[in-house]
Amino acid sequence: MMKFFGSLLLATLALRASGHYVFSALKLGGTIGTEWTYTRMTNNHWSHGPVTDVTSADFRCYDSENLQNATTVSIAAGSSIGIYAEPNIFHPSVTNVYMAKAPSNISTWDGSGSVWFKIYQISAVTDGGTSITFPSDGLQTVDFTIPKSLPSGDYLLRIENVALHGASVFQGAQWYISCSQVTITGGGSGKPSPLVAFPGYYTGYEPGILIQIYWPIPTNYTQPGPAVWTG
Repeated sequence: MMKFFGSLLLATLALRASGHYVFSALKLGGTIGTEWTYTRMTNNHWSHGPVTDVTSADFRCYDSENLQNATTVSIAAGSSIGIYAEPNIFHPSVTNVYMAKAPSNISTWDGSGSVWFKIYQISAVTDGGTSITFPSDGLQTVDFTIPKSLPSGDYLLRIENVALHGASVFQGAQWYISCSQVTITGGGSGKPSPLVAFPGYYTGYEPGILIQIYWPIPTNYTQPGPAVWTG
């Protein structure tokens, strides 16, 4: 039995190894926009390769090469938007969406410090050890709503998709990351929390990051990151 599951695991990993992707555009008003317009061009825009070191500076926005300047788009608080994956998410994975309010010029701000708060997540689904499924897998857009009470202003919008097919070893999890520049209009007086820093918040040893998802099948799953702020 163990030999069978070992062979199954190797076959699954080989199939998944080539499935890399980038988050390169926003979906606004139901329409996917031009890539790398409002989204900062990531270092992996050609290779589609992931970040694996959560302590790397690239873990924040994956844009250390400063390949292209992004522009900023206005979005009303309470709007439904999406983040586009090219070609699509192709791994058993979980997803978090964060925002951070810029204290100065959004075009040059790097998002450093304890400024990030989570507004959305897609976790894994477990049933006590019989199966584990990943609703993120196969998505072309990650769709969510900007909290209505979010204060107006300029923000970085950050997505992290954590591929877990190789996560049974340290730094085996693959992180697909990008940041977009948005101006929130018509906002409220909410106070987003908790605020965390990237890099800095994760160690790579969290149970939702360092995990064997194939065998034995996990009985539960702990989503990485702080609680979602809903406004």
